[in-house]
Amino acid sequence: MSNEIRIREATTSDIDRIAEFQQALAQESEGKTLNPGLLLQGIQEIFQAQGKGFYLVAESGVAESGNADNQVVGSLLITYEWSDWRNATFWWIQSVYVDSQWRRRGVYRALHNYVLGIARARDDICGIRLYVERNNTVAQQTYADLGMSQSHYDLYEIDFVL
Repeated sequence: MSNEIRIREATTSDIDRIAEFQQALAQESEGKTLNPGLLLQGIQEIFQAQGKGFYLVAESGVAESGNADNQVVGSLLITYEWSDWRNATFWWIQSVYVDSQWRRRGVYRALHNYVLGIARARDDICGIRLYVERNNTVAQQTYADLGMSQSHYDLYEIDFVL
């Protein structure tokens, strides 16, 4: 396995891999098994309704053998939140998953830095946000190490589906 990571916008050919990642994320982080059909529809909707967001994927680079590897090893979803206070949009980083064999190898850092780069280059984006499970201290430390700070907001919800 090479440590070379390439970030790109996901395409419909990545849907199955993203679905695998999301099932694993739900199981690992919350002990939940997602309805596969509903999950697949939810992922497909991002590609069909461009105003809802977009996925980024991280691919491994060239394998040690010298052959192209190009395995998708991580992904995240960007969704949008309008801020009337700022007259601009926050990008929410959601559904972050890195293949277990690729964790602590810079995959999330590469995804995060890519998001920051494209967000900062746009005048209509005022910042990035994400939420994290309270007990996921490893992820919290990663986000802090990347310059993110804990906000003064708590998240409340009424979930009609899960």
